[in-house]
Amino acid sequence: MPSESRPKSSRAKVHAYRARLRLQGLRPVQIWVPDVRSPHFRTEAHRQSLVVAAADRDTDDQAFIDSVADWGEGGE
Repeated sequence: MPSESRPKSSRAKVHAYRARLRLQGLRPVQIWVPDVRSPHFRTEAHRQSLVVAAADRDTDDQAFIDSVADWGEGGE
């Protein structure tokens, strides 16, 4: 008579999956990223875009960046 087996819980599946990854020499890493859905993010992104759009295009900023950039061999 075949034994009845219960399906694995999500928790058990995740545990097994992570165990397999650890056996492959991997480890979990948690990262935090900006929440693009938050009103604060939207406000700050809009503020920064206005600053960039209003920037004086005739400044020497790009000239400075070009002067200190290391283009390496064969670069501009």
